[in-house]
Amino acid sequence: MCNLYKMSRTQDEVAHFFDEIANDLARGPAGNAPEMVYPGYPGMVLAEGHLQQMTWGFPLQLKGAKGQLLKPKPVNNARSDKLRGPFWRASFIERRCLVPVSAFAEAEGPKGGKTRTWFSLPDSDLLAVGGIWRDSAEWGAAYSMVMTDANSFVKDLHDRMPVIVPRADWQQWLHAEPAEAFKLCRPYAGDMLVDRTDEPWAGRR
Repeated sequence: MCNLYKMSRTQDEVAHFFDEIANDLARGPAGNAPEMVYPGYPGMVLAEGHLQQMTWGFPLQLKGAKGQLLKPKPVNNARSDKLRGPFWRASFIERRCLVPVSAFAEAEGPKGGKTRTWFSLPDSDLLAVGGIWRDSAEWGAAYSMVMTDANSFVKDLHDRMPVIVPRADWQQWLHAEPAEAFKLCRPYAGDMLVDRTDEPWAGRR
């Protein structure tokens, strides 16, 4: 699943990307999210018609061996076949969003020597990933990407990939009844660019 993505466009460029479906994007800044986005760190999200900065990952409270509370874990991927479960259901029904992404990465190579392989679209500097979000006591607003079966470009590295929502289907993802939105949880059918690099997978955050 996706545990690293790149967002190399500016806030203004992202606003222009979404301008046909967004409301007053100037309501408030989305913040200075980093180019490389990791679980537990901030990223830009289009939710409720506005660009917003949220934390990538729903907080999952963990307990230690003696029952003590530990630092929450960011659950940053929601499998489409688990969306009806209690952890995700309310957010999928009530709070769907779009996550602007320049490229997403998967790990490739042997254990201890894995590198980053990037996936993007050939005809756009940005793609929109289907996501869900909710408010949390731990981190404020938090989002998770929705994952579906991998297409032919991704499946050699992982059996899941983000739900890439084509422009024509943005409104359906954001506003349709859940059953209609769920129909978009499918492998991306278009061409993709695959960039195999020598960047270490466990790079600097």
